[in-house]
Amino acid sequence: MKDKKIAELILAERKRQSEGLEMIPSENHASKDVLTALGSVLTDKYSEGYPGMRYYGGCEVVDQVENLARDRAKKLFGVNHANVQGYSGSPANQAVYYALLNPGDKVMGLKLYFGGHMTHGLKVNFSGTIYDSVQYETGKDGYLDYDAMMKQAKFEQPKMIVVGATAYPRIYDWKKLRKIADEVNAWLLADISHIAGLVVGGVHPSPAGIADVIMTTTHKTLRGPRGALILCNGNPSTPLKKAERTKENLPTLIDRAIIPGLQGGPHNHQTAAIAVALGEASQPDFKTYAAQIVRNAKKLASELSDRGYNLVTGGTDNHLLLIDLTNKKVTGKEAEDALGNAGITVNKNTVPFDPRPPFSPSGIRLGTPALTSRGLKEDHMVQVAQWIDEAITNRNNTEKLGELGKQIKKFASSFPLPSDR
Repeated sequence: MKDKKIAELILAERKRQSEGLEMIPSENHASKDVLTALGSVLTDKYSEGYPGMRYYGGCEVVDQVENLARDRAKKLFGVNHANVQGYSGSPANQAVYYALLNPGDKVMGLKLYFGGHMTHGLKVNFSGTIYDSVQYETGKDGYLDYDAMMKQAKFEQPKMIVVGATAYPRIYDWKKLRKIADEVNAWLLADISHIAGLVVGGVHPSPAGIADVIMTTTHKTLRGPRGALILCNGNPSTPLKKAERTKENLPTLIDRAIIPGLQGGPHNHQTAAIAVALGEASQPDFKTYAAQIVRNAKKLASELSDRGYNLVTGGTDNHLLLIDLTNKKVTGKEAEDALGNAGITVNKNTVPFDPRPPFSPSGIRLGTPALTSRGLKEDHMVQVAQWIDEAITNRNNTEKLGELGKQIKKFASSFPLPSDR
C-alpha cells in the first residue's frame, strides 16, 4: 500500500487484535476469503436495481454475485426470499419499517437499557421519532416476560412488534411471540443480528416460518462482513410494481423499500463477501463452531459466577454474558478500562433497571464468538475468567495490569487470527 500512514494503522489494528482477546459479543474475526472479496474490484461497479432489472449496463457479473448471495441466504435460513443489499443492520431495520408501516404507526420493541437496540424504538432514533414507539422491558430476573408483553400489546395495539436484542443472554420463544403478534394483528419482526450464526448452526431456535420478517447483520456470530440480510416468505418479488401490504407481498414490499425507497446502488464487494460468509456457514464445521461458541460462553459464565460475579439471568444460553458489577463495587466503565489495559476488550453496558447512566453503567457485556473463531475452547475459559477477575480486582494497580497484559499477549499470540492462517 502506498499510503504508508493508513498501512501502519491497519497493521497496528491487526497487532492489537492478535495480541489481545476480543470479547465484545457483536464482534468477530472474518476469514481471509471474506476480506479478499471485500477488497476486490467489485467495489468499482454501480448496479442500482436488482439482477435482471438494473439501471446500469455491465452488470452481468454482479448479477451472478448477488444471485449467489441470495440463493445461499435462502437455503441457509430456510426462506424463499432474501434481500442482500442492506448496507448494515440499522438501514435494513429502517427498510422493514418503511415497507410495512406509515409514519406515526405504533411500534413495540425492547427498551435499549434492557438489552434492545436503538432501531427498536429509542426515542431519539428514527424508530422513535418517525413512529409512535412503545417499549417493553425484561422482568426483574432479566428474562423476557411473555405474559407482560401480551398484556402490553393488547393495551397498546402496535402495528409491529420488534423482537431481538444486543444484550439478552437467553433463548427466544418464537411461537409465544407469534401468538402475541397475532393477538393484536401486528407484524412480527425478528432481529436476529446477534444470534444468526447460532440459528444456522442449529444451537438456537429459528424464527423462519414464524416471524413475518427476519433481519440480521452478517458479521457478529455469522462471521462475515458488515452488511445485512432481510429474509421473508411470500410470492416472487416484482420490485418494479407497487404492492399492497399483505404477507404474500412481503418480498416485493421489502425489495421496494430498499430501492427505490431508501438506498441507491448496492455495495457489490460487500455482497460478494456476504456470499463467501454464507458459503462458509453452510459447511458442516460451522455447526461445530456455533456449538463451541455456546459451550465456551456457558463455561465462562460458570467460572465467573464461581468468582462471585452477578450474571443477569444467572447465566447464558447463547454467545454473550451480561454482568452486573454492583456487588463488586465497580462501574462498567471502570471494568472496561481495566480489562482494556490488560488486553481484554469488552464494553460497558446497562443492566435491567440500572440506576446508573448509560456512559457509566453498572455492567459489562462480553462474549465468546471471536475467541472461538481463534480456536479457544472450554478449558481456556478457565484462564480467561481468572484474568478477567484479576484485572477488575486490580483495576487501580497499573503494575499488576501491566503484568497481566504480558501474560495475555503471550497467550493470545498463540491463537492466530483467521485472516492470518
